[in-house]
Amino acid sequence: MPEQSGHQGRVRLPLPGARVVVRYLIPSGEATDALGELLSRDEQEVVVDGVRGVERIAISQIVAAKEVPPRPERPQRRS
Repeated sequence: MPEQSGHQGRVRLPLPGARVVVRYLIPSGEATDALGELLSRDEQEVVVDGVRGVERIAISQIVAAKEVPPRPERPQRRS
């Protein structure tokens, strides 16, 4: 899925349940990423469950978003 800019129009994301990365602006004006499972999306916000927990991100703050491959499996530790 190609990257979509929130400034060029509506962000296009896959259906909830997909793994995504969403780049968005924080109050300082810098951009940060939310990486995780897309829980929901609507006209106002997307909700991503990632490493930092559940993040609600306003559509107006999104710079780019795309679907990403599933998280790689970690090798099993040997005892």
